[in-house]
Amino acid sequence: MTDIRDGSEDVSLLEPLHISESSKHRACLSDLALELAMKSTGLKKSIPGGIIKELSTLVRSMNCYYSNLIEGHNTHPVDIEEALKGNYSNDYKTRSLQLEAKAHITVQKWIDEGGLGENILTKSGIKEVHKRFCEHLPEDLLRVIDPTTKREVDVIPGEFRVDDVEVGNHIAISPGALNRFMDRFETAYSNLGRIDTILASASSHHRLLYIHPFLDGNGRVARLISYAALNNILDTGGIWSVARGLARNVSDYKGHLAACDLPRRNDLDGKGHLSEEALAKFMEFFLEVCIDQINFMENLMRPDTLKSRIITWVKEEIEKGGLPNHSEKILEAILYRGELQKTDAAEVISKTDRQTRRVTSALMERGIIGSKDVRSPFHLAFPAELAFIWMPGLFPEK
Repeated sequence: MTDIRDGSEDVSLLEPLHISESSKHRACLSDLALELAMKSTGLKKSIPGGIIKELSTLVRSMNCYYSNLIEGHNTHPVDIEEALKGNYSNDYKTRSLQLEAKAHITVQKWIDEGGLGENILTKSGIKEVHKRFCEHLPEDLLRVIDPTTKREVDVIPGEFRVDDVEVGNHIAISPGALNRFMDRFETAYSNLGRIDTILASASSHHRLLYIHPFLDGNGRVARLISYAALNNILDTGGIWSVARGLARNVSDYKGHLAACDLPRRNDLDGKGHLSEEALAKFMEFFLEVCIDQINFMENLMRPDTLKSRIITWVKEEIEKGGLPNHSEKILEAILYRGELQKTDAAEVISKTDRQTRRVTSALMERGIIGSKDVRSPFHLAFPAELAFIWMPGLFPEK
């Protein structure tokens, strides 16, 4: 086995890992963290419980779309939705990207269901996320070309790299140093309070990318880990995502990350090896993007405007013959109540059980409403193909 090079780098190269209480940047960041917590809680409370789960499923596809888009992989949520149904493109490249998207969504669903638990900003948790993401990728996405030697290198799911890497102008730490740097990472970001954990979702995001523990997939893993940290501490319900904001501001995002790689400029720039001011500016950017995305979802999900967009579309479909009469009444009831018991559906449209089944079956076939089983109530679904109409701006029309 080839010896793994260890450059004997000291873990102090990661400092600062936090913005200290005494820093001039701390007050602003703490205020943003508090605002983020309040807005996230307010958004979740404003949405009926029966809608949250289905909305989070759509947001999961959105998060996947934007996170992969940052890496230059454009897989539209409609294609992602088809992949989740097992319907893949005949085009090999498109199919590979669909499989990549499906892998990403599978991992986020596992995170949403508590798979990581409290094991988020830890070495083992980060390895597990990378493993779960990569083990379902097609072989062509598990090989990278070394830019120096031009040789093909395999990415091993869940395993730290054994090769040196350069990311832009940043020369990542040697592979032999990865374990001690990740141990320092884990120690720094464990057992934090609420505000510090929110701040750590931002600061750890860069520090993980600075370490660059894996041969490939570091960006997706870092965004999933930040998502998991915020989801865990804020109980977001998975109904908003920072990835959309980062992708829409990708030049600023990458610019901030590059600036955070630089050493401190002078004695006024913190006390660690890296620039405290650059880290603080990135954290401010990251938290403001989170708040912006919550505001976006809040406006998108206002009950009156959401209901108006959906019902207007349904009535147009009825006029075109795409849906049966009274479909809008079923949707109105679900939007008002959050869900609709099947035994109440006939009363809502004042029709026989047989006529009611015709309406609800048509809505289910179109993926507009759903139900877990024959006894469970109807809930609103958010098919990706209709998202650009129902929820304009969530992602581009296909």
